[in-house]
Amino acid sequence: MLAVNYSTLRNSLKSYCDHATDSEEVVVVTRKDEKNVVLMSLNQYNEMLKQINNSQYLKLLQKAIEQIKNGDVVIKHLNDLD
Repeated sequence: MLAVNYSTLRNSLKSYCDHATDSEEVVVVTRKDEKNVVLMSLNQYNEMLKQINNSQYLKLLQKAIEQIKNGDVVIKHLNDLD
């Protein structure tokens, strides 16, 4: 992770964008009053979203498994479904 202040980033925006995309390194842009932001490649951002979504999906699966273990299920037979 690379940290750079806003003024420095502004003066060399292209090179920091290139750095973020070419090296897949996150660039933290520091600003006044702790209003910091993060610059990252779109590829890295998309991968992060996949991980978050997978994490949320795993939590749902774990919840479903616990419900099954606790007997919190409704059993339906194929003939019951019309």
